[in-house]
Amino acid sequence: MLKWVPVVSTLIIFSCSSPEIDENLVRWETHAANTEILRDDFGVPHIYGKTDADAVFGLLYAQCEDDFPRVEQNYLWATGRLAEVEGEKALYSDLRARLFMTRAQAIERYEHCPKWLKDLCLAFADGINFYLYTHPEVQPRLLIKFEPWMPMYFSEGSIGGDIERVSIEGIREFYQQQLEMEPVEAFNLAMPGVLEEPRGSNGIAISGSLTESGNTMLLINPHTSFYFRGEVHVVSEEGLNAYGAVTWGQFFVYQGFNEKTGWMHTSTYTDVIDEFVEDIQYQDGSPMYVYGEQLRPVEVSKVSLKYRTAERTLTEKTFPTYHTHHGPITHLVDGRWTATAMMWKPQKALAQSYQRTKLNSHGEFREMMNTRTNSSNNTIYADAQGNIGYYHGNFIPIRNPKFDYSKPVDGSDPTTDWQGLHTVDQAITVFNPSNGWIQNCNSTPFTSAAGFSPIKEEYPGYMSIDRETFRGVHAIRLLTGSSGFTLDKLIQLAYDPYLPGFEILIPGLIEAFYQSPDPQLQAPMDALRKWDFRVSKESIAMSLAHFYGTICFQQGQSPAAFNSRAMERLNYFGTDAPFMERLDLFRKAVERMEQLYGTWEVPWGEINRFQRLSGNINSIFDDDKPSIPVGLASGNWGALAAFGGRNSNNNKKLYGTRGNSFVAVVEFGNRVKAKSLLAGGQSNNPESPHFDDQAQRYADMEFKDVVYYREDVEARAEVKYHPGQ
Repeated sequence: MLKWVPVVSTLIIFSCSSPEIDENLVRWETHAANTEILRDDFGVPHIYGKTDADAVFGLLYAQCEDDFPRVEQNYLWATGRLAEVEGEKALYSDLRARLFMTRAQAIERYEHCPKWLKDLCLAFADGINFYLYTHPEVQPRLLIKFEPWMPMYFSEGSIGGDIERVSIEGIREFYQQQLEMEPVEAFNLAMPGVLEEPRGSNGIAISGSLTESGNTMLLINPHTSFYFRGEVHVVSEEGLNAYGAVTWGQFFVYQGFNEKTGWMHTSTYTDVIDEFVEDIQYQDGSPMYVYGEQLRPVEVSKVSLKYRTAERTLTEKTFPTYHTHHGPITHLVDGRWTATAMMWKPQKALAQSYQRTKLNSHGEFREMMNTRTNSSNNTIYADAQGNIGYYHGNFIPIRNPKFDYSKPVDGSDPTTDWQGLHTVDQAITVFNPSNGWIQNCNSTPFTSAAGFSPIKEEYPGYMSIDRETFRGVHAIRLLTGSSGFTLDKLIQLAYDPYLPGFEILIPGLIEAFYQSPDPQLQAPMDALRKWDFRVSKESIAMSLAHFYGTICFQQGQSPAAFNSRAMERLNYFGTDAPFMERLDLFRKAVERMEQLYGTWEVPWGEINRFQRLSGNINSIFDDDKPSIPVGLASGNWGALAAFGGRNSNNNKKLYGTRGNSFVAVVEFGNRVKAKSLLAGGQSNNPESPHFDDQAQRYADMEFKDVVYYREDVEARAEVKYHPGQ
């Protein structure tokens, strides 16, 4: 056990004695003395602070110890300075960030925060800056000083949840035209391709009527890129005691629990972003936009962005920027300027995200939801009082029902404007349904609680689209009729190996084969015919099905209406695609496997691997270096425990990059109990014992027991220290 030594006093003695540095060091020393970090036997930091600000200070310090590169990366991206390190390719990502908020606006919003929130923002900056001050060997790529206004760039709890839907390509084409008068084409909101690993999550809440103990339970199962979030426990003497996943650089637990309540977010289908096509006219050379009977001036300003050249020098490009009351001009639709409207209330969003972690009852939680700034997420809820709940979206603008907001609307018509926000009572919610469970797997809310789900016709169409996912189908089947849940049984459900995505696709392929038998395909077809649609490391049929499904997505021809609907598109190839096309696609899949592996008879675990070679943000994989077989599959096929793999650098194996990252199951009772699992490990340092100490556990689905109460943390603590030691 390390002994606390106030090293900051030594630093003060040898530091430059400017008033600003002295003031900062005194504040840092106070925070450090009031904050203690205990790391358990998996390296998870348990941060104990006297005040909330002390705890936030320690939380950011601990995050930097674990993965400073990702802390810095998230703020390079969020504040629009990525091109200064990554070059001109990131310039329009930076411009997108600055279109929605400038540095001056971020500072102004910070200055108008309530004192308690300003204190937390300052503690956020202090924790990172103190880490850099006490670790001179750490060389930031760019940000040598973090500022308390930087968290204002978070639109809400998840980095980029809304703004990433705005097409960078559309911004590039529009603003290049303003600089160079080049011809452009129309761009709409960017949406993930159907073949990408779904960027969603699973959340399940189970009431005490279905559990062995009589206590409520919660599954926290975000699907993100691996290492996107760390696992933390942060405590203060002011009532904070939150455990869960934190996005690097955030000062609150994003998905997690305290002793009384738990919260899990999934990406929402609620319409939270709209496009307004503006009628632009010029008056004395200045752009104006039509709004009813008015002609309003377009707000014109300039933003200068630096970017690193191929010669590693910095240069600068200045852009004009344009805003109407709807939002910034982001692209063209049929040659017309188009503004994108989204929620941008950083003070309220930060307050909501932090306050959520300290609540003790559903009444308090529902009141917090009235802040209505959790814009890109649904929330699955459970608590120690026996309640379970579901909130589909939170920030929901009121719109004129005669317009279709899934398409750009006429910004010159005042009746298309947002008319305030729906209240929580008006939104799609579920509370204590009689079936005893709630699930959301980025699926429709209208099946979230079986026969006790919300009724679609009772809500405006923009509140949600009625779209199911294979994961949602999978979860409903498993939950229906189940009872006697324990934490281990909930884990078993969350990792059920069945893949409903293949139960129509594969029989449709077999049907096509019997219509036109091909002797060369007989053996692989027999392997599929005997398959039970369950993924395992040993399954050859799983390998065949994965390659066939992938080829269907990549090369198959399906109706345009299915282009963004993965479930319907995959089923189409099992039901309506011509028989010869199905066989031709399967033939290509078999040929692809033979090209890669010399044979199609390859067990899935030899292809599907977990590998972590370095702490680099962009992972590099190598077939010649050790890796671990993984018996999980992509969420595209209906796997609840999603494992999305890719190959690169001419590798033949698939290496996991996205899907199950942080996973936890929680039981609320007189004492909260939980188990968790993290992809790889807590630290990004390959020299750390916690770099990959959970890798084999991840592959084996072997969860660790969460230590939450101080006496249990002390019993498993490997090290105890104050920041700065």
